[in-house]
Amino acid sequence: MNTGFVLWLIAVSLGASALGGMLGMASGIFIVPVLTLFGHLNIRTAIGASIVSVIACSCSSAAPFLRGRLTNIRLAIVLETATTLGALTGVLLIGIIPATWLFFLFAVIMIVSAQQMFSRRGERVLDSLAAEAGADSLRLNSSYADPALGPDIAYRVQRLPLGMLLMYGAGLISALLGIGSGVLKIPAMDTALRLPIKVSSATSNFMIGVTATASAGAYFMRGDIVAAIAGPVALGSVVGSILGARILMAIAHEKIRLLFVIILLLLAVQMFLSAFKINVFGISG
Repeated sequence: MNTGFVLWLIAVSLGASALGGMLGMASGIFIVPVLTLFGHLNIRTAIGASIVSVIACSCSSAAPFLRGRLTNIRLAIVLETATTLGALTGVLLIGIIPATWLFFLFAVIMIVSAQQMFSRRGERVLDSLAAEAGADSLRLNSSYADPALGPDIAYRVQRLPLGMLLMYGAGLISALLGIGSGVLKIPAMDTALRLPIKVSSATSNFMIGVTATASAGAYFMRGDIVAAIAGPVALGSVVGSILGARILMAIAHEKIRLLFVIILLLLAVQMFLSAFKINVFGISG
């Protein structure tokens, strides 16, 4: 493997992790199609490298997100239980539900999620501070700092049971389709739990790191994690995720919301095409 290819791997992972880290999505959703289409790597090797990228992205961006009080760790732990249960259910249902139905279902979910997130443009965090018994008892409510809004922006977790149900569905569908669940978690946290978009992104970034760490061992044992590929990808991911975290904390929350809506619509198009065996953007990671 020549130096030029190593530098290319670092550059690709840096850009993908900066975007993925900023949005709270698994960077593999960008890295896998690039490595397979332009790097001509085996799909299993690309997925193995993306797993390493997700872990590196989550770990390296954890410190700035925690300093900025963006990551709600207590909420992440509660939601991850529902996501994990959904993923286990999905594993048991693999092969039973036709893939074509799943692709159409996912596309519809993406379009509805994009519409819901887009409709929340301009909504102030302080507009929804109603008490929620479950969130209060679990001490899930918190605050965060936003340069554009102030140093101490309080928020309350809303409709926790609905959020848990959606997280279960996110884990279920992600397991059935073999994709990262971050793209489903953020709309759920944004529209059901009514979290600020920055808090949703940071908390999702923490959650996908936990999930990726749990599955990394299996990929390593199968030999899908190739050190010569995963090493440069991890290096670029560390730098990219730190950059993404800084962008997330500095950029206006409405710009983040708009960018995420665009990503959702692109994925919806991909899902419709995947129902007909046409792969354009790539959906792994």
